[in-house]
Amino acid sequence: MKKQQRGGTVLGIILGIIVGLGAALGVAVYVSKVPVPFLSKGAKNADQDAAEARKNKDWDPNSPLYGKNPARITVPAAPDTAVGGAVTPAADGVAPAPADAQATSQPVAPVTAATAAKPDAKTPGKTASSDPLGDLVKAKSAEASAAESFNYFVQAGAFRSPSDAEAQRAKLAMLGWESRVSEREQNGRTVFRVRVGPFGKRDDAEQLKGKLEGAGVDSALVRVQR
Repeated sequence: MKKQQRGGTVLGIILGIIVGLGAALGVAVYVSKVPVPFLSKGAKNADQDAAEARKNKDWDPNSPLYGKNPARITVPAAPDTAVGGAVTPAADGVAPAPADAQATSQPVAPVTAATAAKPDAKTPGKTASSDPLGDLVKAKSAEASAAESFNYFVQAGAFRSPSDAEAQRAKLAMLGWESRVSEREQNGRTVFRVRVGPFGKRDDAEQLKGKLEGAGVDSALVRVQR
C-alpha cells in the first residue's frame, strides 16, 4: 500500500514538472510573438525618424510653387563664345536663354549720387563771380523794374448805384483821402468802384490800405498792368 502511494506521488511530481515546463514554454513563445508596446513603439519611432530624415533631406522650400507637376528651375549653362558664338544646351533639357536676353537681363548699375554729382569734363563749371556786390545790385534792380511795371490801387468798395459810390467817395474825402469813381461791366451789370491811387510802389498802397481799415473802411489792394 505504501509502495503504491509512493509511486503515485512520484508520478504526480513528474507530471507537475512536465505541466510547469509546458506552461513556461508556452508563455515564452507567446511573449516572443506578441509585440511589447514600449519596444514596438521605440522601433516605430526609429523608422519614422529615418523617413523624416530622408524627407527633410530632399525637401524644397519652393515646392508649393511648382503645382501638381513640379518643374525645378535650372540654371542655363554659360554660352561657349569661343566656337562661333554657339550656345551649349543646359542640363535637364531646358533651352538656355539667348545671348541678347542674357545681356539685357543683367541688372544695370544704379547711378550713385557721387556719379550724378560729378561734373562733365567737357562742360566747364560756373566760375564764381568776381563782383558779388554788383550781381546783388543787378538782381535788386531787376526786381525793382519788374515791380515798377504795375500800378497799385486801394479799392474802398464797389457799388451798384452811383449815389452809393459818391457817398463812399465823400466819406473818404472827409477822412483826408482823395478817391475816384470808375464804372465797369461785371456779369452783365454796371458796377461803380471807388478807388484811391494809383501808387507806383506796393508798399505805399499797402500802407494806405492799413490806414483805411483802421478807420473802419473795408478795402482791397488792386494791381493793374501799366
